[in-house]
Amino acid sequence: MIYLDNAASTQVHEEVLKEMLPYFKEQYGNPSSIHRYGRLASKAIETARKRIAELINANQNEILLTSGGTESNNTALFGVMRKNKAGQLITSHIEHDAILEPCKQLEKEGFDVVYLPVDGYGLVDIEKLKSSITKETVLVSIMFANNEVGTIQPIKEIAQICKQHNVLFHTDAIQAVGKIPIDVKEIGIDMLSISSHKINGPKGIGALYIKNGTNLDPFILGGGQENGMRSGTENVANIAGFGKACHLAKENLDKNAIHMKSLRDHLTSRIVSEISHVSVNGSVDNKTPNNTHFTFLGVNGEDLIIKLDEYGVAASTGSACSVKTQKASHVLMAMGFSHEQITGSLRMTVGLYNTISEMDQTVDILKKVVQELRSVSPFKAKYNF
Repeated sequence: MIYLDNAASTQVHEEVLKEMLPYFKEQYGNPSSIHRYGRLASKAIETARKRIAELINANQNEILLTSGGTESNNTALFGVMRKNKAGQLITSHIEHDAILEPCKQLEKEGFDVVYLPVDGYGLVDIEKLKSSITKETVLVSIMFANNEVGTIQPIKEIAQICKQHNVLFHTDAIQAVGKIPIDVKEIGIDMLSISSHKINGPKGIGALYIKNGTNLDPFILGGGQENGMRSGTENVANIAGFGKACHLAKENLDKNAIHMKSLRDHLTSRIVSEISHVSVNGSVDNKTPNNTHFTFLGVNGEDLIIKLDEYGVAASTGSACSVKTQKASHVLMAMGFSHEQITGSLRMTVGLYNTISEMDQTVDILKKVVQELRSVSPFKAKYNF
């Protein structure tokens, strides 16, 4: 099986697994306990917290551990907006559902939410952002890199605009962390969401970077863990694994990016030169190194996924985080794509363990599958397949 859905989840690194195992067996104490078992567990958490912070150049005490990207996003949005009781939140039309759904709830609670448009490449309209900020604006939340088309936003410029207006800035960086260099201090970010399983760590663990001095209400109440911001006994094994994944990502950032980009570029080049009526979506220059996203005219994307799976290739049409709901991509709709273009979309995301040979095998299979589907397509005459 050739796995090309690394934006959805990644294989756990062998060293990450090795880091986790002791906390299932020998070192199984509760981190809140004062005996040796508890102290060892607590030390493991702080080691991991330090490693997570180092990946984005944050301070160790600025890392809030969560159950993953969705909780991090919810904590940021609800924590800030409910703390302020009223006000405006600005986001974009192409955010992940882990941002859009909380925004819908905040609107129900009486908050004003503004959704910024994007261009055909998925880039946020900066001028619209500037004109949308008012004295009522409390928070701006714009994703660092899009989960479907991989477009990287001008985050530093957005952060500077927010700072000029004394507005907090949060970014969902789940598709960017560990793939491109991120320095929260240099960029000027107030809050940033991370997910472990996107960077070869375990599922069910993530973090929210909260710049010192940023005030938000806690999201989960109870025993007061995480300095009262996120109660509940910590998942020590997953936290340790997450920390190790961040450490490995930092140590190998440039090497991994070069590897993924070379595979992505080879795959993309062959597809556009060997298959007709295909286009590459998203920004060409500002894109995560692992992402490539296509539209194949005259082909239904869901049929394409199923046929590729039959031939041993795992890919997707977009986000895999919506409990298998099949709906038209809101990202591509916001980018101005037609229904036909949206339904013919395919996302392929490479990872650490993919090879150049797999890219060539994938193209050969894809050519066969596309030809097969187009032979029975209702658009056959339109495009003269």
